[in-house]
Amino acid sequence: MEIRLTPPANAGASLTGHLAKENENLRIYVGNLPYSVTSEDLTEMFGEHGSVSDVTVVMDRDTGRSKGFGFVEMQNNSEADRAIKELNGSAQQGRTLTVNQARPREDRRSSGGRW
Repeated sequence: MEIRLTPPANAGASLTGHLAKENENLRIYVGNLPYSVTSEDLTEMFGEHGSVSDVTVVMDRDTGRSKGFGFVEMQNNSEADRAIKELNGSAQQGRTLTVNQARPREDRRSSGGRW
């Protein structure tokens, strides 16, 4: 009888469990942001940990005010992992940030009206 051992599917994954190529951008969720934080603030904050390719602070359509969360894309997975590790739980203007790998976007259906 022959027994073969196979490594788990996620063997060798980075801290975030992301198996993407090193040159693929990693999208990071940043939650519990102070409402005054801007895209420029996030770019500066994450730029201390590596190359930032895109930043979005999610804004309320009606008020134009931040909803308190955003997304950062970093060009290098190891830099993104380090940023997540170092910034998650850190304090910004009296608020404790939640920083982790963003989940893939889900399809959203329109509310109201008929299909």
